[in-house]
Amino acid sequence: MADGTVVSEIRVRTGPVLSLVWDGDDLLDPVGGRRRWSADGTEHRRERRRFSEVYDRAVTSPSGRWTVVFGERGSRGLLLDGGRVVRELSRDKDHAEDFDYPVGLGTLSDGREVLVHCPERYDRLQIEDVATGERLATGAGEEMPSLFHARLAVSPGGRWLMSAGWVWHPAGVCHVYELDRALADPSVLDGEGLLDHWSLSDAEVDSACWLDGDQLAVVAGEVGWGRDVGEERARHRLGVWSCSSAAWLYRHDIQGPIGTILGCGDAVLALYGYPRLFDIRTGALITRWPGLAMPRRQGSYGVTHIPTPVGAVHPDGSRVALALESGIAVIRLP
Repeated sequence: MADGTVVSEIRVRTGPVLSLVWDGDDLLDPVGGRRRWSADGTEHRRERRRFSEVYDRAVTSPSGRWTVVFGERGSRGLLLDGGRVVRELSRDKDHAEDFDYPVGLGTLSDGREVLVHCPERYDRLQIEDVATGERLATGAGEEMPSLFHARLAVSPGGRWLMSAGWVWHPAGVCHVYELDRALADPSVLDGEGLLDHWSLSDAEVDSACWLDGDQLAVVAGEVGWGRDVGEERARHRLGVWSCSSAAWLYRHDIQGPIGTILGCGDAVLALYGYPRLFDIRTGALITRWPGLAMPRRQGSYGVTHIPTPVGAVHPDGSRVALALESGIAVIRLP
């Protein structure tokens, strides 16, 4: 197995890169005041000022129009239309310092772009029309009061909503909800949803990501709930769930931590320590980039001194941009 190709490494003049999104072949950092870099590494002037240090992460809508900048372990956020601040956002302050801010932007099946977050309670999902602020659905948050939502993501095509948060054991969990049903009956947003994640592994969920409009990749931590076998020997599990079939398509044991993952077609890019690309059908390691140091982060709760890795897959699936301590690396996917 040959190591993967690094297309370019972009040195950043000031401050860390805290968010990344592709705009054509350019890269933007919304948290950094919409700093922009061309494919050749040229950095352009900021379109807007840099935001307060309170905000250290961002999510962007599929159209690229809307962005939320927020404090990953804070309780404040800002909704942006392009570079313009539209309104302030907040979340329940209860345990806010202990888990990632629950917020996502996506597009419904009817084309409306939506904001999904938990402004009132950590266990109560709310879906809003992002352009108007109209509340489209709000869960009661009473069926599972020990559930803390995090890392919210709407599937491509807008049929499903994923939450990769935790429950009060503590233990990482993943839940999936059908959005069209939730708009008609908000009680759909309560409870455990559709994903049978415990049949993937007897360990907790570390991360999840959408592969397409139906398939969800899920990473479970050390199988056996923390047996002392050493980090690199520990068995972790990578699974792919079909929402429409309500079944696991693939389940593979993988040695060593996987951490945060990005969906790359028929593969996932694992970012724990350094980037590694795994085939979802076989679990085989396709290639790796050991020279690119990434945060060793697992899960959406607990540890505060290790940040969540920042990366963005190009819309054509050919490249991934990754934030490094020294700047940005763009890698080519085989």
